[in-house]
Amino acid sequence: MGQTDAWTVAVIIGLACVTVIARSFFFISSKPWSLPHWAQRGLQYAPIAALAAVVVPEVVMVQGQLTPTLQDARLYAALAGAAVYFWRKNVLITILVGMAVFLPLHLGLGW
Repeated sequence: MGQTDAWTVAVIIGLACVTVIARSFFFISSKPWSLPHWAQRGLQYAPIAALAAVVVPEVVMVQGQLTPTLQDARLYAALAGAAVYFWRKNVLITILVGMAVFLPLHLGLGW
């Protein structure tokens, strides 16, 4: 086994130990453990923040650059979807309206 291989194995073992130790803190304690109120409140926003981090760059960027023109079907589909969601609070209708706006602009006008 070469030095690089030994280093890789050592790193894997070290990371495994850190993971086991970090996760066992929840099991070692004999009394119930709960997050502070501020952390519980913050975790409520984690899913929407993750979704925004994935969706927003896809809507406003092309090949790593901001969309240079307003002739982009994704912009209008996202705006229509957001408007319908705030009006109806229904995810399925949001997706349907977004696609109903996107497809004609993208396929019909070539945006």
